[in-house]
Amino acid sequence: MPCSIPPEVLEYIELVESGTPRACPEQHALVAMVRKAFATEDLRVDRQQLDNYLGLQKYFQFRLFPWEKFLMALWDCTYRPDGWPRWKTLFCMVGRGAGKDGLIAFDSACSISPYNPVGHYNVDICANNEDQATQPCRDLVEVLETPKHEAKLKKHFYHTKELIQGRKNKGVMKGRTNNPKGRDGMRSGKIIFNEVHAYENYDNIKVFVTGLGKVDQPRIGYFTSNGDVSDGPLDDKLAQARRILFEGEDDGGMLPFICCLENRDQVHDPDNWYMANPSLSYRPALLQETADEYKDWLEHPEQNGDFLTKRMGLRAGQKEISVTDYEQVKATNRPLPDLSGWSCIVGLDYAELSDWAAVNLHFRQGVQRFDINHAWICTQSKTLPRVKAPWRAWAEAGHCTVVDDVSISPDLLADYIRQAAMVYNVKLLAMDHYRWTLVSESMRKIGFDANDKNRVKLVRPSDIMQVEPVIQECFDRGLFTWDDNPCLRWSVNNTKRIRSSKKLGVDTGNFIYAKIEAKSRKTDPWMALVASMVGEPVLGTGQAVGPPPMGAVKL
Repeated sequence: MPCSIPPEVLEYIELVESGTPRACPEQHALVAMVRKAFATEDLRVDRQQLDNYLGLQKYFQFRLFPWEKFLMALWDCTYRPDGWPRWKTLFCMVGRGAGKDGLIAFDSACSISPYNPVGHYNVDICANNEDQATQPCRDLVEVLETPKHEAKLKKHFYHTKELIQGRKNKGVMKGRTNNPKGRDGMRSGKIIFNEVHAYENYDNIKVFVTGLGKVDQPRIGYFTSNGDVSDGPLDDKLAQARRILFEGEDDGGMLPFICCLENRDQVHDPDNWYMANPSLSYRPALLQETADEYKDWLEHPEQNGDFLTKRMGLRAGQKEISVTDYEQVKATNRPLPDLSGWSCIVGLDYAELSDWAAVNLHFRQGVQRFDINHAWICTQSKTLPRVKAPWRAWAEAGHCTVVDDVSISPDLLADYIRQAAMVYNVKLLAMDHYRWTLVSESMRKIGFDANDKNRVKLVRPSDIMQVEPVIQECFDRGLFTWDDNPCLRWSVNNTKRIRSSKKLGVDTGNFIYAKIEAKSRKTDPWMALVASMVGEPVLGTGQAVGPPPMGAVKL
């Protein structure tokens, strides 16, 4: 049976929905997801447990803000019918100064308090350095040693400089660094990773997580501001969270709480700062500090890169930029017209035929662009287990073809193009010039030879630089129509725009495209579209030709 939303959760939902203060798209998507969960799932909120936890606020020098109560209610006190936490994993990325350490300290106190029915619920706080690992413990010790409450709290908690234990629960809160000593035999109830942005790989995360499962109701928390380590756990968690929020991927028990600006231009409006830090409304001193740092950043941006990264949730370096805003990607989801008989460019892309490949049929009518995109996925790809996207569902919907073989035969791609030529007027095949060799024989069988420059365009980085501004214009003005193709949209969000440089072989200062992460974020469908747009000049204004030939096969 659906469960009513608790007031602590509803308060924050309504704040976000009201737009006062402003909230980022990730927050709007999150509250919509939570509303849907309560409306459609059989959930239970332990009201007594939540009231008891929140009652501990009287011992702290601060009161939880609405966003913090929202998280605690969902992460700690909302359950499935089998008693398992509905949201076992919390991913929380907020701007510096929001109060992550204070929230971790309060939440940990709740977890080892007599109000947690799961005994021996150890809380291990992990970080790359000792200060980040132990700061929440020090914050809680300060509360326990407050003269006003010390005598009463001593009855319920025992503490030393290194750990805090709930006397009744027997759970221990302890800060742990990446030193491997002492990890064996860990019996964690809750693992909290503090400042995830500092992790370069999963080596230590995996070791800590293996301590879960020995205690009921295990939970994991990832708390962080943004950071400068690319392609690490933070980027993976952000990508997963955004797939959940925007692509409809099953959350798998993750509660994705992301606060950040959408782009660099937004930083110049102070009303947008609240999008990155949900605590600003309640901390005037923090707001003033943020304003002071903003002024310093304007005068010396090269010396104050942390302002964008830590305060606003944006990577300070502008070497990597997303292709476009996600709202503009979603706007491509419009029904395609009947394109039978129209002229088109075929774009083909793959990095390795033992991984993914894609073909894009690109049409134009005036300024409007229309694309039919299809991908092939090799099930024996070594990197496929790292791909978290719902590719099997995409295959069932017809957006991609699963190839159970050691590689994707070029003949499969050629046959798709051959059938397309029976429905559409294929004017040109465009693909990366380095990739032609592996598919050349199959392409020649269907009439495409690289020696014929009128039929085949071998695309170079300089070609992509020329068409990139056209692509941006198409996104900005809503000129793309792709139908409902989540596989193509996903691949766009796996791509970054980077400025050319001598290191890349071309030094013009223009943009080219690259993968955000080499192994788990496939870009082949998108790059097939890019290749097809390189050949746009042969379409002219893209007027439709006559009716499709007899015996046409509809793709």
